[in-house]
This record gives sequence, C-alpha cells and structure tokens, in this order.
Amino acid sequence: MSGRPRLEPRKQPRQARAELTRQRILRAAARVFAEYGYAAGTTNRIAERARVSIGSLYQYYPNKDAILAELMTGHLQAGMARSRRDQAEEPPGDIEAIMRVLVRAAIENHLDDPQLLRVMIEQAPRTPDLVKKVHEYHNADVAHAQTLLRGHPDVRVGDVDLAARIIVTTIELVVHQLTATHDLVGQPIDLARFEDELVAMFTRYLTAAPPAVAPAGDMGH
Repeated sequence: MSGRPRLEPRKQPRQARAELTRQRILRAAARVFAEYGYAAGTTNRIAERARVSIGSLYQYYPNKDAILAELMTGHLQAGMARSRRDQAEEPPGDIEAIMRVLVRAAIENHLDDPQLLRVMIEQAPRTPDLVKKVHEYHNADVAHAQTLLRGHPDVRVGDVDLAARIIVTTIELVVHQLTATHDLVGQPIDLARFEDELVAMFTRYLTAAPPAVAPAGDMGH
C-alpha cells in the first residue's frame, strides 16, 4: 500500500441532488480556503460552510487535498473554455490588438479571488491528471499564438514559433504571480495599466527590427 493520500473524489454524483451537494461543497471550500488559507482550511470548516455533515463530505472527497485539486481542475477548465471561445472568433488584424486579446484573457481568468488563486497555485497537489491538463492548456495556447503570428506582416522576430512560446509562458507566469500576490505586499494593481504594459512589451518585442549582425571578423575595431 502506498502512503500517498488519495486525491481523487470518492464518487461521481449520478443524481441531480448529489451533484448539487458536490457543487455546494466545492463553493464552500473555495470560500474557506480564500478566507482561512490552506492550513486552517479544514474539512470541518468546509462541511460547516457547506451545511453538510463531515460524514457527507467524506462520501464525496477523502480529504481537503482532493477538494483543492478539483478546484484547481475547475479553474483550468474555465481558462480552457475561455481560450476556445477566443480562438473561435475572428482574430484582430494588428499585433497590438492580438497581444491585447491574449493578455486580457489571462487577466480575466484570474480576477475572481486572488486569495483562493494563491492557495491553489502554492498548495494544490500536482496529480498526474492535473499536470496533464496544465500541459494541454499551455500547449493549446502556444499553438494558437503561433497560428496568429506566423506570416503576420508586422512580426519581425527571427523565430516566430519560439516567440509565441516565450509570450504565452511569460503571460502565464506574470499574471499568475501578480494577481495572486499583489495583496500580500499592499500594492494594489491598476489592471488597466498592467494590461497596457504587457501589451506594449510584447508588441515591441515582436515588431522591433532585429539587431544588425556584425560581419565576420569585425570586433568593433
């Protein structure tokens, strides 16, 4: 027997009433984790907030890690759904507008609750299924960015596919970090300016003339 805690839900609801109970537990857990943090966000507090017995909670989830993993999965699925909707729309024509679509989608996917987001990022167990979903989400966004940038007349970087990977990864990391931790340092973010700065940074990167390459043997003498 492995000593690792079980992280999958105990059962998948088959009746509407059971599904409503599961959703109530997840909503209660989101509020408890956001309010109390991970360590003090106990299953007893979650059950009390959800107005179910602790025994009923354990019928659905074996521990709070399994609940947190499911909340993280829901967060990723919401982001993937938003990305698919954006990708189904006609893309804007200029690079700045394209970058704004990508940046704004990431920011809006992290606006709901910075405290809960921080708990999910720092504490959610990295199950194989969750890691797989993270990679699928990232790879889909990279592929979409590559499609938008390839052949665009204003893009002047030498390696467009690599540039798309750099941009998507940077957006993910910067938006995660700033939206999840800005309240800890007591410096609220002006989201409109945050968006503008990221858009400007990526637009300049993509459209700037590549640096001139010195002729072979020319060391500046």
